This record gives sequence, structure tokens and C-alpha cells, in this order.
Amino acid sequence: MIGGSPRPEVTAREAVDGLAAGSFVLDVREQHEWDDAHAPGAVLIPLSELAERTVEVPTDRPVLVVCHSGMRSARATDALRGIGVDARNVAGGMLAWRDAGGVVTSGDDDEGRPSD
Repeated sequence: MIGGSPRPEVTAREAVDGLAAGSFVLDVREQHEWDDAHAPGAVLIPLSELAERTVEVPTDRPVLVVCHSGMRSARATDALRGIGVDARNVAGGMLAWRDAGGVVTSGDDDEGRPSD
């Protein structure tokens, strides 16, 4: 980031551990991507809707922001930090999440299954 503070990032392993510890995980991918696979317990607010739905994002704790590979979540992290949210980008997104052994689930199923 030019001229500002560096964007805070967490590794996928840190995000997996954070979710297990009760952290708020915000998924900014689109609905069809979420339906294919997402972290159980994550909240879906597509990046395209984030500006209108920021009231749904907590301001009293860190927010771990994830997308497919980390690009959209980086933009969302910057936007959320701009309004005072303690947002942290999950480096590598859901691709890295799976590589880190993070549990995923699909559709409305929030029970989760181990990553392939």
C-alpha cells in the first residue's frame, strides 16, 4: 500500500486456528463460490455488496477476510479498515485455506469436511 499503513495479513493457518477459536471470518466471494465450498462458521457478504452491508460486520473484534486467492479480500480489508474495522486479509484465500488443512463445507451445510 503506497502512502499508508501496510495491510494486515494473516496466514491461512492462522485463520484456520482463529476460526476454531471463535474469530469472525468474512467471506467476500460470490454466492456460487460459497455454495461450492466455504469455511464453516464464516459469514458471506460478497465484495459487490460490502459497501451496503458494512453494518453486518463487527467492530468489536478482529475480522478475518477471505476470498478465493486473496485479491478481493485485500480490497475488502482496505475498505473495512477505512471505516474503522480491525480487518485482516487472509493471504492466499480459500486456496491457501485448503492447503493449510482448513475444514470446508458446501451449500447450507455448516458441519464441514476436511479439505481434499
